Amino acid sequence: TISVTPTFAAKWLIPNLPNLTALHPEIDLRVLATDSVLSFHGDGIDLAIRQGAPPFGAAIDARLLFHSDIVAIAAPTVVQGRDLPLAAHAFGELPLLQDMHDLWPAFLRDVLGVRDWVGKNRLSFSQTSLSIDAALAGQGIALASRFLVEQDFLAGRLVEVAGGSFNGGRDFHLLAQKNATRRQAVTAVMEWLLGKSEVQS
Repeated sequence: TISVTPTFAAKWLIPNLPNLTALHPEIDLRVLATDSVLSFHGDGIDLAIRQGAPPFGAAIDARLLFHSDIVAIAAPTVVQGRDLPLAAHAFGELPLLQDMHDLWPAFLRDVLGVRDWVGKNRLSFSQTSLSIDAALAGQGIALASRFLVEQDFLAGRLVEVAGGSFNGGRDFHLLAQKNATRRQAVTAVMEWLLGKSEVQS
């Protein structure tokens, strides 16, 4: 049983699950998609993936999986006819898609050098996965961790529209209980996840 955030489940785990299934067809995987903080023991969780910064607690073994490298993304149709990367003023002419992390003010300031922002209305969503879906549907420009949208870049469904990125300060970590007796299946899933990580040597 692995507990993950809904966005990680929808945009990374599910697209990559065929690889795990091919490697380990004997493993029965149960995915709990929630933003809530759950108990390993009380909720019967073997592994968790969460955003944040260590320490996660003395009893938790935390491994960094993915950096939160935040990029601005849009469907190609949204920026058709415009030069990329977009100039700062162009962000004021297009809808900005917001999620619960509220990273636009920091992105505009740190990447585009804009402090006093006057732009179009923002559409707000409760999950990053929804803002990504809205970007895919051509509704505006969203912010997302690069690794979550890499396949969309490769497929041409999304393009990066700003000339830089920044770290949102909430990297993705694999969490497990320290000193817990781990079944072979749990160890196999851990090794698979760490093998997919962009930060493991």
